[in-house]
Amino acid sequence: MMAVFFLALALRLVLVGVLISQLPSHTIQSNDFGWESWEVGWIARSIYLGHGFSSPFLPLTGPTALVPPLYTYLLAGAFKLLGLNTVKAAIAVLSFNSLCSALTCIPLYFLTRNALTERAGRIAALAWAVYPFAIYFSASRVWDYALTSLLFTCCLLAAQKLHLRGVWAWVGFGVLYGFAVMSNPSIASLLPFLMLFAVVKFWRQGHGPAGQRTLKISARSLAAVAAFVLVCTPWTIRNERVLHSSFFMRDGFWLEFYAGNNGDTHESNSAWAHPASNPIEMAKYRSEGEIGYMAEKRNLATAYVETHPGFFVVATARRIVRFWTGYWSFSPHYLKYEPFDLPNVPFCLFLLWATVRGLIRWWRQDWRSVAPYVVALLLFPIPYYLTHSSMDYRQPIEPLIIVLVSIGLFGTGVGRNRPGTEAERLPQSDLSAA
Repeated sequence: MMAVFFLALALRLVLVGVLISQLPSHTIQSNDFGWESWEVGWIARSIYLGHGFSSPFLPLTGPTALVPPLYTYLLAGAFKLLGLNTVKAAIAVLSFNSLCSALTCIPLYFLTRNALTERAGRIAALAWAVYPFAIYFSASRVWDYALTSLLFTCCLLAAQKLHLRGVWAWVGFGVLYGFAVMSNPSIASLLPFLMLFAVVKFWRQGHGPAGQRTLKISARSLAAVAAFVLVCTPWTIRNERVLHSSFFMRDGFWLEFYAGNNGDTHESNSAWAHPASNPIEMAKYRSEGEIGYMAEKRNLATAYVETHPGFFVVATARRIVRFWTGYWSFSPHYLKYEPFDLPNVPFCLFLLWATVRGLIRWWRQDWRSVAPYVVALLLFPIPYYLTHSSMDYRQPIEPLIIVLVSIGLFGTGVGRNRPGTEAERLPQSDLSAA
């Protein structure tokens, strides 16, 4: 596995080196730092300047909750150590992203090996190491993609054997999932289902009379939930005190919903709808404040959808297609600004075919093991179906997709005439530890 890890890291660092060589030798503009850091970069700049978690756009505009805090504070730390928007900071941050993406090979290997075979685990890890999207988004974007993918894959690995562990392991799972959500809240909807799968496994294993099992599983579940809430609550309290509004983790949903549902058929995410790209919107944002601005966007978007339901249905269908195939439009005007969509579409169609094939293969052999993957593929994209979608938004669940792609191409490695239960596939050392 170390060879696969070093291969993954080398491929990503090579791309970092190529991209860094194209930067100016001293500093770069905030809106270009790390090639589209945008809100994360501007807020990190504000923290660096001593204004706190604020100003998600180029002007200094006050407190914000447009993005989650974990990665943003890490970026601000890089600025503190290496300078604001410097090339040194860019190298450090993109190298950190590359390290996180390369490290994802390791939990991905164990996740697949535990459910299937050693061979399947190695294939999945190697596929992630050379996966073009994982390489590109980790080595070229200052965003949480790589960190979230690593944390969420670790959460899946922990949940896989959670039913075999004691109460402190459930606490650790809750803490880990809390930090993953602090990196990207889009995975929060999957927590109840991962917990449910662990509860069902625990119940099916026995663990004494029904009453005793109920007490044990209740204690473990409450411990995990309490740990998760403990990690996330301080940020929620901060938002209530600073922004005087209650919401979970970030407050930008209605801006994104408006950007995708305003009658614009040319773009999945209308650039003119964002304050960062439109001086008129920026003036509104500054005068109304973030909470008031989001409330206005909610009213505008819901009113448009109510009066144009057909547009919403068609746009949602197009976003679903774009999420899985990369296709939005082949018009010359669109491709002028999104030239990489043209080669991406056949590659994404290949990935979709292999993913579906892998799901079918695995489901026929062991539907219980593949059930969490099905839930993730069904639930995770829903917010993006409603707002706007692109390939980078898939990154938190891309490791799961790669597992299914590798199964679709190379099979599960489990003999069809064997029961193929998870316990039978675990190495003896793992069974002893459990």
